[in-house]
Amino acid sequence: MQIQIQCCGIVLMMVLFYFYIRQKRIALNTQRAFLGVYGATFACIVLDVFSIGVIEYRHVLSEVFAKFVAKSYLVSLLGVALSALSYMCVDIYAKREVYWQQMRKYLVLTAAGVLGIYAVPLYYQYSADGAKVEYTYGPSVYVTYGMALIFFVRIFYLLHKERAKINPRRREAVCIWLLVWIVASQLQFMYTDILIVGYAGAIGIMVLYLKLENPETNLDRSTGLFNSGALYQYAKQFYVKEQDFSVLVLAFGNSAYQNVQMEKRALARMEIIEYLLKLPDALVFKNAEDEYFVLFVDLETATEGVRRLRSRFRSGWGAEDTCMVRPYWLYLPHANVVDSAENLLYFIRYVRQNAKLFSETDFLCIEKDRVEQMYKERETKQLIMEAIEYDRVEVFYQPIYSTREQRITSAEALVRIRDREGNIVPPGVFIDIAEESGMILKLGEMVFEKVCQFIKRHPLNHYGMQYIEVNLSVIQCAYEDLAQDYIRIMERYQVAPANINLEITESASTNAKKTLLGNMAELMEYGVKFSLDDFGTGQSNLNYIVDMPVDLVKFDRSMTSSYFENGKARYVMEAAIHMIHGMNLEIVSEGIETAEQFRTMEELGISHIQGYYFSKPLPEEEFIQYLETKNAG
Repeated sequence: MQIQIQCCGIVLMMVLFYFYIRQKRIALNTQRAFLGVYGATFACIVLDVFSIGVIEYRHVLSEVFAKFVAKSYLVSLLGVALSALSYMCVDIYAKREVYWQQMRKYLVLTAAGVLGIYAVPLYYQYSADGAKVEYTYGPSVYVTYGMALIFFVRIFYLLHKERAKINPRRREAVCIWLLVWIVASQLQFMYTDILIVGYAGAIGIMVLYLKLENPETNLDRSTGLFNSGALYQYAKQFYVKEQDFSVLVLAFGNSAYQNVQMEKRALARMEIIEYLLKLPDALVFKNAEDEYFVLFVDLETATEGVRRLRSRFRSGWGAEDTCMVRPYWLYLPHANVVDSAENLLYFIRYVRQNAKLFSETDFLCIEKDRVEQMYKERETKQLIMEAIEYDRVEVFYQPIYSTREQRITSAEALVRIRDREGNIVPPGVFIDIAEESGMILKLGEMVFEKVCQFIKRHPLNHYGMQYIEVNLSVIQCAYEDLAQDYIRIMERYQVAPANINLEITESASTNAKKTLLGNMAELMEYGVKFSLDDFGTGQSNLNYIVDMPVDLVKFDRSMTSSYFENGKARYVMEAAIHMIHGMNLEIVSEGIETAEQFRTMEELGISHIQGYYFSKPLPEEEFIQYLETKNAG
């Protein structure tokens, strides 16, 4: 028997191992499983060569020993099959307890196979002249191939059944490796003088190494730090094991390098990276171009590491430490307050995008309450998206009473959404999040379209009504195509523009004012009127009324309440009413809840009253019934 091919396999395996150990590595479970596959395959090839030599010199060493070594080689083939299965199970059964629960079954099966291989006979096939052994055969070989087939069938079954849990690249690499091995085994079975199974195993290891297990794939080439892929895999292991760890995130935005020239920034950045690479008892990952994660395995180490890092940054970088760099610091002393690696990365993005969290400090220590807030906001975002997608958006209408006409003449349209169980979600839960996420644009458009549908189904003049008020958010006011989109919707449903009054807020008028005024001009030319909502809150002053071409001003509930509770507020509100009336504008007073409040507002000359004194916001059908009752005759 020839050993040249097996020797080539050994050389290939040693070359791969040389490159593997020279690379900077991180302790991932999959890499440990890969080393198990590597060791089993290497042992298999070495035993193959050793068994050939022992068989050649069996008369000198003894027949029993030769067959023992030959059978040991067959056992090593089972070891390779078992290690391949173990390599797959690391992905499928992430929890160590579950992994070993499954592996114990395969170990028992392997032990049975080993006993079978050693227990049954093994024979030699000699050359025609009887002088040379060409190959081995017999029950021992058949047991080996049978057991290996069982393992391979199981592997392919798991590849199919558990495909969602397996890294797609790992699935592809394992398939290639096993197919190479199976083809080689079939060739060797049919052409017994071609001993290529061991070499095929080496080729398979090379495939795994190149596609998955090359440690260099976990490194960021520009910095030498571990990359985001390694970060995710490493953090995932902690969550699977339910082991706490600490995370420090350094975020280097443009503000971190204030008053630092570009060439000095590059030098400072290199020095910072070199310092991070040498940081003791920590692993450092580059997650994004301006974001670095430092992971510590315990709180005591983390506390000291954070102190050391912050102290070093106060000293400055570059030549003579003159380059001052001020990153944002996000510190999670207990990373297990987040429940998964995916959510850890999501949470960091959430915090970084939330600029108000860093309004007063550059160091943010993240505790459980802030994480729970993130989960709640994410759940609300999902709720809004589902409400938009599945049309669970509804419009409620709150009547507005005219003191001059002594009836309900208008109403404010208020958005409501329903959750998966059909329950109404209060607007205070989702409005701010919808604005921050930008979903308010779609949500606002849906509300406006539903209002137009309502007016088309129920012509307002049939109920003594004049118009419906529709709120515009800050984001909508800054949207350049707002006027064109709303005019298109009104034309689609043949809604008269006089039936629509759009409410803008004081804060909206200070942001993207040029865009807002352009939209207002286009809509007013079409025939839509505007009102200024929530007067009396925020940076309220009469300049807003002077600057904005509105026809109506709405006093906020808090301003109305203050009139009855605070003597000074009463004078302010009476002066505001006098000036607004002097501009020939009408006033709506919100939040009126009692008959006394209503009479007082009426005596002050307030032309429109809105509040629970008349009605809470009502769904469409209830609102129509209310109008039929209140405006009858």
